[in-house]
Amino acid sequence: MNIRFAALAATVALLSACATAPKPLQGAYTEVTPRDAVATAQVGAPVRWGGRIIETIPGQDNTCFQLVSRPLAGTGRPLSSAPDATDGRFIACRAGFYDPAVFAEGREVTFVGRIDGYENTRIGDYDYRLPRVAADVVYLWPQVREVEVRPYPYPYYDPFWGPYWGWGRRGWW
Repeated sequence: MNIRFAALAATVALLSACATAPKPLQGAYTEVTPRDAVATAQVGAPVRWGGRIIETIPGQDNTCFQLVSRPLAGTGRPLSSAPDATDGRFIACRAGFYDPAVFAEGREVTFVGRIDGYENTRIGDYDYRLPRVAADVVYLWPQVREVEVRPYPYPYYDPFWGPYWGWGRRGWW
């Protein structure tokens, strides 16, 4: 009985280790979305928000990012499985220079910090109020590349494989 319990505990520990956030993103945060932060003032609340970059604006002493917020997975990475799911937009600023060529439009990033205010901006003809995060952590996620896998025999040429030949028939009869 103890061996089964130990095996179960080890399995659960191993599986939970696969879904943990990277060390800089770990911690306890307020369960508030950017949309909720605009509806009710949440200044000073610790948050972990992420999404896709719309614009990167380097300033004299800091860099600000405007993002479309996405729900986060257990790892802290923005979910790409639901591309239309959004929690609004937000702005995150961090001291220092972050290159707009690296932090380009469409890249996934997660921020850890505190809500330190709000900014009004215009998107098209719509006046939009965005929560602003003073970021302590900027975590740029590696790009995910899709790979096309082709089954055999396409990567290799076999002159004896075709509509009139089979694995058992090689050559001319």
